[in-house]
Amino acid sequence: MTKPISIPPRVVVFDLGKVLVDFDYSVAIPRIAAHSTVPPAEVQNFFFHSQVLVDYESGHLTRQEFFEAVRKATGFHGTIDQFGGYFADIFTPIPTMIELHAGLHQRGIPTYIFSNTNDLAIEHVRRHFPFFRDFDGYIFSYEVKAMKPDARIYAAMENLARRRGPEILYLDDRPENIAAGAAHGWRTILHETPEETRMALEQFQL
Repeated sequence: MTKPISIPPRVVVFDLGKVLVDFDYSVAIPRIAAHSTVPPAEVQNFFFHSQVLVDYESGHLTRQEFFEAVRKATGFHGTIDQFGGYFADIFTPIPTMIELHAGLHQRGIPTYIFSNTNDLAIEHVRRHFPFFRDFDGYIFSYEVKAMKPDARIYAAMENLARRRGPEILYLDDRPENIAAGAAHGWRTILHETPEETRMALEQFQL
């Protein structure tokens, strides 16, 4: 965790999953399996251990291509819209972190979302979580075609925010992603609990 210094950061960058919203892909498994020709264990193995989801979230597969890969592997016989509903409805809000962001937003501090994700997930979050609209910008791996901790997605965030190095304060729950941010000179908080993150944020004089 970065030590306090006299000049506060100019922007705050938030990871999405496990920071602002929790998610659990295991919620989607039985729903998808109920419309598939293979048992839930095989559906789970496909999503957790194949390269297909990584390819989708890194922008190398379109939604339709991802759906076709799922259908081929699982025998899913519903529509793409049905699949999307099952696949994306895995999120629950983390109220304390949403409140933390709201406080920064109300004070006029620019904030950004910086996430390894896919378009089905983002459509769902936009539709169901009003707080999501209150950010100044968004960097998504599927749009940038690079996933954290790839340096290219960090460069995209810097270009969007028009800030560099210690001007950026970054919150993420993955140590490897935080390490990549620190390598770019960003100030960082490794998110473990909302209470610890709130305490860590106080040192930055925001």
